[in-house]
Amino acid sequence: MRLEGKRVLVTGASRGIGQATAILAAREGADVAVNYVRDSEGAAATAAAITAAGRKAVVVQGDVSDRDSVEAFVTSAWDGLGGLDVLVNNAGIETIIDFVDLTDEQWSNVTNTNLRGPWMCSQVFVRRLLAEGRTGSIVNLGSIQAGLAFPGRTHYAPSKRGVEGLTAVMASELGKYGIRVNCVHPGVIETDMTARLKTDLVELEAIRQKVPLGRTGLPEEVAPIIVMFASDESSYITGQHIYVDGGMIV
Repeated sequence: MRLEGKRVLVTGASRGIGQATAILAAREGADVAVNYVRDSEGAAATAAAITAAGRKAVVVQGDVSDRDSVEAFVTSAWDGLGGLDVLVNNAGIETIIDFVDLTDEQWSNVTNTNLRGPWMCSQVFVRRLLAEGRTGSIVNLGSIQAGLAFPGRTHYAPSKRGVEGLTAVMASELGKYGIRVNCVHPGVIETDMTARLKTDLVELEAIRQKVPLGRTGLPEEVAPIIVMFASDESSYITGQHIYVDGGMIV
C-alpha cells in the first residue's frame, strides 16, 4: 500500500475530490484527518468509509481562511493521529460573477479560501514538522483555470493560478528540509461545484467538445494522482503541477 503508516490531513474532505482522496488514502494504508467547515454529515460519511477500510479517522472542523481556526484544527489532527506526514490542501470555493459586478467581499471570500487558505494551512503544518525535525509532503489543489480563462471567474482563476506559484516557491524553500510540495489541477470534475452543468446541457456539451476524452471527470479519477504525490513513489518530485483534465489542456 502506497501510504502505509502515513498520517494524512485532507482539507475540505466532506465531499467531492477531498472525500475521494481521504477514502483512497485510507485504502492505501493511511490514517486520515477529515477537515470540514459546515457539512458535518458529509465529514462523518468520509470518516465512516475510512474506518471501514481499517484505518483511523479523526474529524476536525475548521475554516481554512481563518488563522485561529487553522491553528486549532491542525493541532487537533496532529494530536488525534499522533502526528502528520501529509497535508492535502483541497478546500476551495467558486462563484461565477461578471467582472463589472464583482465586489470586494466576493473577491476576498474566494481568494481567502483558495489561496490564503493553502498558505496558512501549509505554514502551520510545516512549522510543526520543523519543530520535530520531520519531513513531509504537501499536495495543493489548483484548477484547470490556472491555464484557461472562463468568464465570470475574475476572482477564482487568479486564486488558482496563485496556488501554482505558491507551490513552486514553497517547494524551492522547503526542499532543504525534506518537505515536498506539488500541485494537482483538476479539470471539469463531477462535484457539487459543477452541479449546475446537470441542468445547463448546452454548456455541458460545449465543455465535452473541448475535452479530448469527450467527458467530464470523476473525483475518484483525481484522487489517485493526489495520493501519488503524497506517497514515497514521488520521493524525487517537488515543485511540479499536473492537469487531470481529460486532455483539455495539451
